Amino acid sequence: MYKIIVTVLITSLFTSCGSTNETDNITTDLIDNPNTAVFKEVDKDKLPFFEFEEEVKSFGQITQGESVSTSFRFKNVGQSDLIISSAQGSCGCTVPKWPKEPIAPGKEGVIEVTFNSTGKSGTQNKTVTLVSNTIPNTKVIAIKGEVLVPTTDK
Repeated sequence: MYKIIVTVLITSLFTSCGSTNETDNITTDLIDNPNTAVFKEVDKDKLPFFEFEEEVKSFGQITQGESVSTSFRFKNVGQSDLIISSAQGSCGCTVPKWPKEPIAPGKEGVIEVTFNSTGKSGTQNKTVTLVSNTIPNTKVIAIKGEVLVPTTDK
């Protein structure tokens, strides 16, 4: 009887443990694209490729509490559709908007970035990381500037 109980407990322990692997939440969208699949030889000449007019933009000086927006223009100089699957600011104060539709070879796109200076002061260097079907699959663009704290007269 003791052996049966121990066997049941061990069996239930192993069968109740689900996978908690961090990769469970990772999508395979980019590797499902035959141009970026890592398990086969890739002809890099046929991949999409970003060409930005500027990868770093300065917003100059702004007063604390102001928001400033800028646009990053780019062109797909590769030979297949460029797909941006996500864009992530380095903090919650930096919010990107990116094209959700594929950018055909030779076509242009725009990434809008808005920086909110509330609670910020001094020199600011913020980044936006783009994830796409390029090799490498990430591209970083940046904004920089200075946030001035208003003086209060007594």
